[in-house]
Amino acid sequence: MKKNNNTMGVYNLKKTILAIFSALLLTMLAACGGSDELETITFADAGWDSIKVHNYIAQTIIEEGYGFKTETTTGSTQATFQGLIEGDINVYTEVWTDNINPAYDEAIENEEIVKLSTNFADNVQGLYVPTYVIEGDEERGIEPMAPDLKTVEDLKKYPDVFEDPEDPDKGRILNGPSGWTVEEAISKKFETYGLDETMNNFIPGSDSALVADLVNHYEKGEPWVGYYWSPTWVTAKYDLTLLEEPEFDQDTWDETKGTAFPPNDVVVAVHKDFPEQAPDVTEFLKNYETSTELTETALKYMNENDMTAEEAGKWWMQEYEDVWTSWVSDDIAEKVKNALK
Repeated sequence: MKKNNNTMGVYNLKKTILAIFSALLLTMLAACGGSDELETITFADAGWDSIKVHNYIAQTIIEEGYGFKTETTTGSTQATFQGLIEGDINVYTEVWTDNINPAYDEAIENEEIVKLSTNFADNVQGLYVPTYVIEGDEERGIEPMAPDLKTVEDLKKYPDVFEDPEDPDKGRILNGPSGWTVEEAISKKFETYGLDETMNNFIPGSDSALVADLVNHYEKGEPWVGYYWSPTWVTAKYDLTLLEEPEFDQDTWDETKGTAFPPNDVVVAVHKDFPEQAPDVTEFLKNYETSTELTETALKYMNENDMTAEEAGKWWMQEYEDVWTSWVSDDIAEKVKNALK
């Protein structure tokens, strides 16, 4: 028995609708998962120079070696890390893990992000003074200003040495910029060590303002005390002394911040979906490893030659070709080397 034309028309319409639906479903599934569907890889730029250099190095290798487009999203540490958790950011080349705990540990435990490698783990941070403040500098004709200064707690005895120009009855300690996690930690240290009795907690507006203040005082041979960290061009170029604190203890740190800063693994982390979206790039990033010294060479060169982070990153890749080529296969390395010529 033959079907009539009306029945056949309905049957063919159903087949057409089913085919269209299946095609749409496959497209949606591919967009949600396939590694070849991620066209642009987004990096976090939390504002400091070393992350900009590492971003350039990684982005150059990814663009020239693996054929992806890349971009950066700029913001505070908290905002960019949240972006990594939510997937708006794919790659974070410098997660200072202990600075943002417990958020980092929670994100790892909840499988919202994946640690791929440790970029470097030999860094330090805290309150610094120019070494000439303690030891003097015979070549520059600078006499010691606080020869007995050793610890952060000692600072409360030297308000006259580190006089606050806006409040001469007290000294001034420069904290990290507002919005940085360390700013809260150092503010807590003020209470713990009793620094607020004789010293003012000055919070600069940016990293560049903090550096400008340090450089201005250092070049004039004047006393200065404030927060900084390595690796930076500042700690590479200037002779600074990190003031001592009690050895790190987790319970004390959690309660009062009255210890040295916790040991800080600075890691390369990605959003949880990234390994499936870009498996080859993931394998490269698993090999990404430098050191404080290697990073500071780029930062020092950047400062001394008045370069951008991108220009310093390119110089570093040419100067330390043996380092980054060990992270990738020979064919990828050749593509990137040709692009850098």
